[in-house]
Amino acid sequence: MSGLDKNRNRNQTVCFRATPEERRQIEARILVTGLPKGEYYRQSLLHQQITISVGKYQSDRLSLEIRKLREQVERLDNICPEATNEVLLDCRALLEELAELINKNSEELQIKDLATEK
Repeated sequence: MSGLDKNRNRNQTVCFRATPEERRQIEARILVTGLPKGEYYRQSLLHQQITISVGKYQSDRLSLEIRKLREQVERLDNICPEATNEVLLDCRALLEELAELINKNSEELQIKDLATEK
């Protein structure tokens, strides 16, 4: 079966579990939008607003995750340098999302600051 997907642009499968009620709600939203299911899921997941809470606890968690990521890349590079490329692509995607969130949050803060000054 995996050979059937090798020439496809979207050849990765993403799955998650839901309760029967959650599934009914999701299916109802899909019907209302009129989008195909796959497109609805992609749009919902890729274009939702993500916010990062600022605080010591969240900053510590983020720094721990970045350190774990660095350690994994170093370990993988020592074992199999060819596989490092895939991990680096994942890291790049993560860092791009993080940079986009930081830019959006700073823009929102500037707008709020301007509004409070008036």
